[in-house]
Amino acid sequence: MTKAALLIEPGQPLSIETVQIADCGPHEVRIRTAACGLCHSDLHFIDGAYPHPLPAIPGHEAAGIVEAVGSEVRTVKVGDAVVTCLSAFCGHCEFCVSGRMSLCMGGDTRRAAGSAPRITRPDGSLVNQMLNLSAFAETMLVHEHACVAIDPDMPLDRAAVIGCAVTTGAGTIFNACKVTPGETVAVVGCGGVGLATINAAKIAGAGRIIAADPVPEKRALAMKLGATDVVDAMDGDAAKQILELSKGGVDHAIEAVGRPASAALAVASLRRGGTATILGMMPLSEKVGLSAMDLLSGKKLQGAIMGGNRFPVDIPRLVDFYLRGLLDLDSIVAETIPLERINEGFDKMKKGDAARSVIVFDQ
Repeated sequence: MTKAALLIEPGQPLSIETVQIADCGPHEVRIRTAACGLCHSDLHFIDGAYPHPLPAIPGHEAAGIVEAVGSEVRTVKVGDAVVTCLSAFCGHCEFCVSGRMSLCMGGDTRRAAGSAPRITRPDGSLVNQMLNLSAFAETMLVHEHACVAIDPDMPLDRAAVIGCAVTTGAGTIFNACKVTPGETVAVVGCGGVGLATINAAKIAGAGRIIAADPVPEKRALAMKLGATDVVDAMDGDAAKQILELSKGGVDHAIEAVGRPASAALAVASLRRGGTATILGMMPLSEKVGLSAMDLLSGKKLQGAIMGGNRFPVDIPRLVDFYLRGLLDLDSIVAETIPLERINEGFDKMKKGDAARSVIVFDQ
């Protein structure tokens, strides 16, 4: 039995319960969860903005230690420190074999219909696994292609945020945008993903990094993590300020909030030929677009699910960046809390004035 936070009904607090984790299947890995970050994506499911079969265990930004492996597992072993990633990949579909692993639907990484579930309540009833992980639990059971071994010297409460926020933000800079030294970058939204994007833009050698956020504390964090300039995203002339600071617009504008107004600001901040990349999870009915003049100016608009990551390669590199002092995860993690305070952590997230809260198990 293991303790977990269950989403029973949208709009209601998570319920701390005990659940049963199944034994490992041939390609499965059981992980003792050490830490898990609270991500705004979880909040979309908790609030009901995005649908999901219930009951379910949210949580997808985690790190831990491998406790057991299935008979066919080859990528990790018992005792390994690992980071999990929600973009589990099958390894043989068109997206995987063409190097776009984050687009894999991962059907083959889940148990087949009719098989025993990975997670159940004590009475045997199904608990749905969310985003391939369900990491708000003391134990996870995942496919081996949903985790990667990392340097054992890496602190796991810091490694956890690499699993989503940092992989998404840094992946966008390195993979989706391929930022080159000297290019200009604007980041709209300075939560965990936005701050990681800013930090990665600094590592990539971006010439000017402009952070836009309505919260002064987050703008200050953005400067600490590498922004050269900050703008209040709620100012009526925020786009004009960015255009002036960048002398005509930025090469890359990255939206990391999930609001239509933020996406519009990103598009309005572009120079001729620039690219806007949308990372935030917007309401499913919303659309983002380019005007005819934007198109005539060669501007581009793209999505980048999980930063277009190739996480088995990217995550160990990001760990190395942290251990070498290049990646500042300490500033991104605002606090560590026990599982019992998870609802308090999400209430704090809704206020929007802090960076990442991370659950540390056995705290």
